[in-house]
Amino acid sequence: MAEISAADVKRLREKTGAGMMNCKNALAANNGDFDKAEKYLKETGLAAVEKRAGRATNEGKVFIKAKEDLSAAALVEIASETDFVARNPEFIELGNVIAGKVLDGGTGEPTAELSGMVTDLSTKIQENMSLKRIRLVKAAGGEYITWYIHGDGNIGVVVKFTSDRPEIFSDEEVKAFAFTIALHVAAFNPMALTREKIDGAFVKEQEDIYRKQMEADEKLRDKPPAVIDNILKGKINKYLADICLLEQAYVKDDKLTVGKALAECGKKAGAKIEITEYVYIKVGG
Repeated sequence: MAEISAADVKRLREKTGAGMMNCKNALAANNGDFDKAEKYLKETGLAAVEKRAGRATNEGKVFIKAKEDLSAAALVEIASETDFVARNPEFIELGNVIAGKVLDGGTGEPTAELSGMVTDLSTKIQENMSLKRIRLVKAAGGEYITWYIHGDGNIGVVVKFTSDRPEIFSDEEVKAFAFTIALHVAAFNPMALTREKIDGAFVKEQEDIYRKQMEADEKLRDKPPAVIDNILKGKINKYLADICLLEQAYVKDDKLTVGKALAECGKKAGAKIEITEYVYIKVGG
């Protein structure tokens, strides 16, 4: 059997991240052949990953990278078993690298390369991880992107705006307002931009729920059908206002809706400003 040097054990550990004894055993099992020992560690590590695959990954972090010209922004969620690992510098570095690759690649679809990078770190840290979600938001001429990451990365938001005078997006007040909208989305997690974007079947389901609740309310049993219908309509309108971004009470002034605050910002800047898209990702959501 070939002699296993401390230098080879150290080099293998540095390259693979495996424990000292695992590295020494891998070299011994492969008669000191460094390349075979590295392959052996990867193969056995992958087997361990498969065993861990069933363990819950409710922790993790959201990462966001944007192009300097704000023509695109990438959101990536990597899930982990514990928040301890989500704070690991290697985990954070990996998330930023993957977000950068998504941005450079111009696609919001996971690839074998990206998933393999997560598997490699999972093998090294010995905790179940997964590349859970990837989103890519692209902006054309006349559009503007802003983003916000809440806390330690448990929520990530990207919002896209458009204007008939795109030059206003260089105005600091407009940029600050746009960022506040991203904060608002993070705080209130709207279901849709407008009520027209909500599936009709979902709205019908909510109507049925409210109607059954009203039928069980003794105070409403003797009300005429027209009155019941009006009450139901009011409940649905309030519900939709609560879940649609443009109808929600603006985070900085609840006397205004987001839509009205947007109109006021545009009027002050001398332009029409619209929100065209937003993405909200919450870890474990």
